[in-house]
Amino acid sequence: MNLLDVSSIFFTIAFLVYSVAFIMYGIAIMGRNWRNRDPILHTKKWGKVSFWASSLGLAAHLTYFFIRWAGSGHIPVSNMFEFMSTLAMMIMIAYTIIYLIYRKTVLGLFSVPIAILIMAYAAVFPQEVQPLIPSLQHWWLAVHVTMAALGESFFAIGFAAGFMYLLRTVDFSSHDKKERRQQRGVEFTFFSIIILIGFIIATFAFRAGGYESVFTQEHAISSKDATTTISRVEYKLPPIVSPHDSSVESYQSFLGMDAPLFEAPSWMNGINAGRKLNTVIWAVLAGIVLYALIRLILRKSIGRAVHPLLKGLDADDLDEITYRSIAIGFPIFTLGALIFAMMWAQIAWGRFWGWDPKEVWALITWLFYSAYLHLRLSRGWQGRKSAWLAVLGFIIVMFTLVGVNLVIAGLHSYAGTD
Repeated sequence: MNLLDVSSIFFTIAFLVYSVAFIMYGIAIMGRNWRNRDPILHTKKWGKVSFWASSLGLAAHLTYFFIRWAGSGHIPVSNMFEFMSTLAMMIMIAYTIIYLIYRKTVLGLFSVPIAILIMAYAAVFPQEVQPLIPSLQHWWLAVHVTMAALGESFFAIGFAAGFMYLLRTVDFSSHDKKERRQQRGVEFTFFSIIILIGFIIATFAFRAGGYESVFTQEHAISSKDATTTISRVEYKLPPIVSPHDSSVESYQSFLGMDAPLFEAPSWMNGINAGRKLNTVIWAVLAGIVLYALIRLILRKSIGRAVHPLLKGLDADDLDEITYRSIAIGFPIFTLGALIFAMMWAQIAWGRFWGWDPKEVWALITWLFYSAYLHLRLSRGWQGRKSAWLAVLGFIIVMFTLVGVNLVIAGLHSYAGTD
């Protein structure tokens, strides 16, 4: 057994321990309403147990990180599996810091699942160690990426606290027009999270079933000699969308579907454009089905079902945690994602700024959180306005991390995917 195999074991251990910790946080919060239980003592007791469990998971996660670093010869942030795994670890580090400051057990009920989801999402991608391209073979990789990820992790904790604030303060029994908009916003946020869960479930389900369909596509090469190249595209999800102007090499039917329903439009350039669109469609479909099942079980909106769990919490504390998390993360993100990134870009590509999609979206993220802090400090935007900005900001962060790497081509698209 080599070091990479050992690191995979610790990755699995961390995931399982986080899952157990999440259940314990649930017991700490929901179990306080059990009969003959002092709610304060119950939450305090189980809160400590839950925190130690999540800390044990973090220890296993850190062990995975350093063993994989030793086994691969470079810091494990060079592809989507490694980066998302590291991001999940950073989120748990950020959560631990914020917990030690505020001692709010309920924060773990919303922060730990974010790390679990991101680890599950990371596991979708190939886990093999890939050789670094020349631009990544520099110690700036560790400085730039880890600091950017840590800053984004504090934004994730701000998102968790801000979303908790909304769940705590929105009146889900009101029929007032303004409150109805708040209710729909909370429900849409839950739906967005469920889409990610649905994508993960669908991917692992079809992977377990060994599903695969293959298309081929010819590309003309611009040269004096009229030559073409043939590319193969492997689908791990049933092809609802086929690549543009492609032919079927092998097709595995699913639920009577023996051919794609349509092909990707011609303006979607790239051999993998159709597969990426197909993945998005499957994520939305799986999310809709999963959301419908949850609503059927609960017989009410998810927000209304979760709202009672947060009764008794101080909304002002949640608002403060949201602000403090973002205030801590902002200077770290500024250094990692902008200043150090530009210094490394000068070394790697000979320019500080090149309007690469990842650079543009990192700048958009920075400008958004700059506006958040300005509105918070200068305009007094607190409460719901601040909470919604924290939620929207993390959505921008996730698009920067996921959407840019997987959808938009650029210099940062080296994060290999299957």
